[in-house]
This record gives sequence, C-alpha cells and structure tokens, in this order.
Amino acid sequence: MLVTEKGQVTIPKHIRIAAGVTPGSEVVFSLDGSKIIITPVGTNVKDDRRAKLQAAAARVRDSLNSEFKQLSADEIMSFIRGNEPVKSSTRRGRR
Repeated sequence: MLVTEKGQVTIPKHIRIAAGVTPGSEVVFSLDGSKIIITPVGTNVKDDRRAKLQAAAARVRDSLNSEFKQLSADEIMSFIRGNEPVKSSTRRGRR
C-alpha cells in the first residue's frame, strides 16, 4: 500500500468493516514499537446526527407551551399535518 505525499492511505474495506470504521468515524493513531495502530473512537456520523436531532427535538419541546406539551405523538402529528388534533383519553407528561 502506497502512502501519499500528504501521508494518506486507504484502509482496505474488509478491515474497515471488521473494525466498524464507517465514513465519518473518528480514529486515533498510536505507536507500538514501529507498528502504527489505528483505533476507532467515538461515534459515527449516523449516531452524531441522531444525537443532534434528539437535542434539537428537546430544545423545541422545551420551548412549547404547557398545553401543547400535553399532546400525544398522534395529536402532534395531526397538528403538524394541519388536521384538527384528536384528543386522546390518556395523557402522558414528558417531564
């Protein structure tokens, strides 16, 4: 395998799959004698996007008035679609 002028190499696909390294994964480099060790750390892009979406949803939820917070998921989806919310008989709090 050839190292480019910028110090880049391509990790073979079968090794990436076995190590769980996907596009957007973070890796760290370390030395063991003269061996270079690449270790995946953190989360991949998909997990990061999910965490960011969950954080955004929490911010939106926190900004809602108390009446809207009491709606069920079905009622919220109905509201988003522009339909009249159908009140459910059971209410669940989010706190």
